[in-house]
Amino acid sequence: MSIPLNSHNNFIIVGENIHATRVLRLNGKRIGENEKGVKSVLFSDPNGEKMFLEIPKHFHETQPYQQGTVKHLMVAIWKGVHGSSQEQEQAISYIKYQVDRQINAGANFLDLNVDEVSYNLDEQILSMNWLVDVVENLSTVPPSIDSSNSQIIEAGLKAYSGKQGSPMINSVALERIETINLVNEFDTHVIITAASKDGMPDDDVQRVENVNELMKKVDELNINYGKVHVDPLVFPISVSPTYGPHFLDAVKVIRQSFGGEIHISGGLSNVSFGLPKRKLINDVFIYLCIQNGIDSGIIDPVQTNIRNVFELDLSSNAFKITSEMLLGNDDFCMNYLDSFRSGDLD
Repeated sequence: MSIPLNSHNNFIIVGENIHATRVLRLNGKRIGENEKGVKSVLFSDPNGEKMFLEIPKHFHETQPYQQGTVKHLMVAIWKGVHGSSQEQEQAISYIKYQVDRQINAGANFLDLNVDEVSYNLDEQILSMNWLVDVVENLSTVPPSIDSSNSQIIEAGLKAYSGKQGSPMINSVALERIETINLVNEFDTHVIITAASKDGMPDDDVQRVENVNELMKKVDELNINYGKVHVDPLVFPISVSPTYGPHFLDAVKVIRQSFGGEIHISGGLSNVSFGLPKRKLINDVFIYLCIQNGIDSGIIDPVQTNIRNVFELDLSSNAFKITSEMLLGNDDFCMNYLDSFRSGDLD
């Protein structure tokens, strides 16, 4: 029982870009110097005026910076929590820029993650509290509280007033199943993943087994299926040709098992990691996913326009070559890479 969507408007987007791991290249167009000569992240205010998020000197000593990148959301969060009043204003302006971009591109939830801000739990919670408060005052859609630590998730849920509607928990897995108890306590949506107690699933069968185990807990707690988003876990097709069909086959079985009310989602852009023309791969993969039963995605809607997925030319060489790779029929992605080099994907 797949339920292919008939419109991009029915696809639920968890906007993934307000995340402390996100990086910009120091030699990219988003980095420059302000009028004082300070290296900064460049952005614009709602009126189009050029703005600068100054990168503090201590960030210059971090490993990412030494390797030519900067974690720009981490800069904003640090300034918001620890900076002067002027730096806090700068940080809030930058968060607003990110929030507006995600919502204008169609995000239904905004995924907020601060895990890499610090190894210290108190600092992580402080950062999550600040971020939730700021985003809630800027957003028209609810947050998705994203962390590998249930205490950080709980803190984020407590910090949110509920003004934009039910928030989301990202995520619950068998290895931290206790997090699911927060769903009814805070009236949330929830992403449940197909991870096992001791690692990632090997194939579609393990994905389904792990999801079935979690769904028993969903039923036990009488959680509304309409608030459950199943993430069968997307891995890069460049690593193994089986990763595409394993995900798609799991989606199909999960949809058949739990019907149309449940949502099926995932970090869909993971599939294209390490390959050229990532946008093409992502669009074709999302098309295949929708055909098999997904209706949601954890994506950056600024980079991935779901409308484009519904307008793909299914007869084109680019679509056929890319879909064959994603369906597991192109070992080591060799045909795809040869086609890229020869221009057949243009």
